[in-house]
Amino acid sequence: MKKKLIIKIGTSTLTAGTNRISFAVIESLARQIVELKQAYDVVIVSSGAIATARQFVEINGFHRNVDSKQAMAAIGQTKLMELYDTIFSTFGLNIAQILLTYRDFENNIANENTRNTIKRLWQADYIPIVNENDTVSIEEILLGDNDKLSALVAVITEADLLILVSDIDGIFDRNPHLHADALLISDVSDLESIKDCVEEKESTLGTGGMSSKLYAAEICMRNDVEMWIVNGQRANYIIKALNRAIPFTRFKQ
Repeated sequence: MKKKLIIKIGTSTLTAGTNRISFAVIESLARQIVELKQAYDVVIVSSGAIATARQFVEINGFHRNVDSKQAMAAIGQTKLMELYDTIFSTFGLNIAQILLTYRDFENNIANENTRNTIKRLWQADYIPIVNENDTVSIEEILLGDNDKLSALVAVITEADLLILVSDIDGIFDRNPHLHADALLISDVSDLESIKDCVEEKESTLGTGGMSSKLYAAEICMRNDVEMWIVNGQRANYIIKALNRAIPFTRFKQ
């Protein structure tokens, strides 16, 4: 029986430090999923709709107004899925879009419907790609970059593992962007013991920082789902993390 793996990839990873979605990043993800599919049923939780839209259009008030961000997300979501479909199809991978809001997780019937849809997609050999429905829900558009959303998806699918793809190796005892001698914390079983270590690094495109990742970890640990923070700037980061060939932070009770 295959294990269930949720992979959350945020805007900062998808843009690879630029203002554009990186084709190479999506290609790397697809290439790894081809290998993973032998042992895992995979769900991708992908941010990046607004960053994708910015390659095509600019809306006045984008940085200030929520409705402008929602409009950008509506424009960018279709183009982001086109990118995924174009690139994944070259690797023989089929994708399906699922847009969710937090209200969906507050309703048992909606939870069951989402879970059953994902299972059927797996059976049909499709990879679900999940994002927040930003036109009707603003939680992740304001703060989180889908960290919380991915944790909730992991819970309702009873996933074996959630991997949050980040731009650093995991949680450090101090912010490694500010302190060259910061040390990686490899294993976390008590969130209270590390909350003082978190110093945020602002992102120009994404909204998720380490605080939102700790909140995702809290959701996962409360529901017996293992979670990792893995550096998406490393080559073959998912495969190597699963083989314990690169450093990362693991959250498990």
